[in-house]
Amino acid sequence: MKVRPVGTALALAAIVVGCATPYSEAPFATNFPTTKQLKVQAASHWNTIAGDVATQIASKLADRRPLYVTQSVTKSPFDRAFGNQLISALISGGHTVLKNPAGALTVEVDTQVVSFSSTRPQYRHTGTATALTAGVWALHVGEATAGAALASAIIATDAYTWFQSEFASGATPQTEIIVTTSISDGNQYLSRNTSVYYVADSDKILYEAVDVSSRSIKVMGGE
Repeated sequence: MKVRPVGTALALAAIVVGCATPYSEAPFATNFPTTKQLKVQAASHWNTIAGDVATQIASKLADRRPLYVTQSVTKSPFDRAFGNQLISALISGGHTVLKNPAGALTVEVDTQVVSFSSTRPQYRHTGTATALTAGVWALHVGEATAGAALASAIIATDAYTWFQSEFASGATPQTEIIVTTSISDGNQYLSRNTSVYYVADSDKILYEAVDVSSRSIKVMGGE
């Protein structure tokens, strides 16, 4: 076994220690642990989110009084669709949903669109190890014949695609949406949940609010 000289080890230790000074004028910028965040790319995904919210409401809400889902005047296409999808999901889950707030618990959905810099880091998953794993798995299928080799190649490709399908294609979006659902009884919150999702930048307009109350209609009078 080759032993590293003591002098070299001490020099390396000094370098490592020197990288982390005991005092600094500002905190060091560090990364959060790697996490995954869903990317919303279809109206059916909105429906999935609504179903998940309805399930969370059922699991956290002990009060079985009827519910009333508020409808904001200023809303985006997403807000309008999501509100209706949530009502449908709640009814499917056995909840009573009223058309007016009298005698009901109030369900409020607040959405906020945030846009980050176009130069945000583009960290992507690494697929090399997965590809190797898929390849090794495929090589154990059948005998080493031409037909088996072709089958192995196909299985390797399919396995690689299967493993990679979890990750959204394209660059990391600039646009994200924060969805907060609250249930309240008068002035008291009974339940509150916040989730964050990536949104395709080309679909940003679907999440931007439009104040329908401020629209003006021009009426042309007759002669």
